[in-house]
Amino acid sequence: MVAGWFAGEGGDFRLLGTRCSACASVFFPREDTHCRNPACTGGELAEVPLSRRGRVWSYTDSQYRPPSPYVTDPELPWEPYTLIAVELESERIVVLGQGVPGLAVGDLAVGMEVEVVPGVLHEDAETVWTTWRWRPTTGVTE
Repeated sequence: MVAGWFAGEGGDFRLLGTRCSACASVFFPREDTHCRNPACTGGELAEVPLSRRGRVWSYTDSQYRPPSPYVTDPELPWEPYTLIAVELESERIVVLGQGVPGLAVGDLAVGMEVEVVPGVLHEDAETVWTTWRWRPTTGVTE
């Protein structure tokens, strides 16, 4: 888990970004040092919870095991996963993340609504690496 990038559980799970007080630009991953907007003279950066929902902007799948620092057990067979770029509903920024397990590119379409949910990237006897995932809202009852 990357500290400060997300918080909450279940229906309260949210990505966390930062917003500049001067220009209202929103950043994810969060920015805690300075406003990244080149047209802004700078302002205070405050943590803000981001929209839980957005629309698929683009997507693809990962058919190969990525190199380090991606955490994976080389003894287990590789399982492909779907990567989804989502334009957040209110902030209008695009956030990349994995789809929920079992979601294939054939299940997706540009413009479809998805929501952010908690997920497990990897776990071993000592550690559980948590992350966010995108899940289609169609048929979701939460």
